[in-house]
Amino acid sequence: MMDLSTRPKEKLELNKLQKRLRRLTGQAIADFNMIEEGDKVMVCLSGGKDSYTMLEILRNLQASAPISFSIIAVNLDQKQPGFPEHILPAYLEELGVDFHILERDTYSIVKEIVPEGKTTCGLCSRLRRGSLYGFAEEIGATKIALGHHRDDILETLFLNMFFGGKLKSMPPKLLSDDGKHIVIRPLAYCKEEDIEAFAKMKEYPIIPCNLCGSQENLQRQVVKDMLQKWEKEFPGRTETMFSAIQNVVPSHLADTNLFDFKGLKQSPAAFDRLNIISL
Repeated sequence: MMDLSTRPKEKLELNKLQKRLRRLTGQAIADFNMIEEGDKVMVCLSGGKDSYTMLEILRNLQASAPISFSIIAVNLDQKQPGFPEHILPAYLEELGVDFHILERDTYSIVKEIVPEGKTTCGLCSRLRRGSLYGFAEEIGATKIALGHHRDDILETLFLNMFFGGKLKSMPPKLLSDDGKHIVIRPLAYCKEEDIEAFAKMKEYPIIPCNLCGSQENLQRQVVKDMLQKWEKEFPGRTETMFSAIQNVVPSHLADTNLFDFKGLKQSPAAFDRLNIISL
């Protein structure tokens, strides 16, 4: 981390950012009951700004939380060409954090199965998720923490609408399909620009996230650019959109599995009431 002892303005800005990120993370944890007494939280560390920040804020909260929980950092080395294997172990050892480097050559599997030119995201994601879930069970982790933030959640919402025909996103807290694992996203309320500024000031040893050049990442960048343009033209729009996914009204959408539209009937009692029309 850069020396801010002689730069009071930068030091003040860093403190403000850390307090804001800590407050929003703490609020998300409380709202969704993400972490409970005695939890063993497996913090998935990719080497990007988001997971570094998540680890930092969770360790900060751990020191003052009214409950006791442990943290273990886990990096999944998928054997992608060019991945700098030494960076994360060196950083975590210096920090004094318990960690594991999980080596799984999912990259070769994906390249072997997926035809050239086709998107690798679906298979890669499933293999990555399976590896992390399996390791969480192996070490007895009760929660799996991922570094997705508010902007990731909104981008995923639009990606699913535009390309998947579904109105869904990344929930701040998720139970795996087999019922064994709870995935949490402590940074769900945090803005990417705050995380980026914080990571820059902390001078984290960032590992580039564009190793695979996947099609989904290209689509996500288009959606990201769209949302950033909207926010620039209409400040506060992304905050309003995030509020919208927290205020869902099933009766005003069109999913017959969520709301019984067929069963809607007029109420005879309604006709017995006097209707008053103000002119």
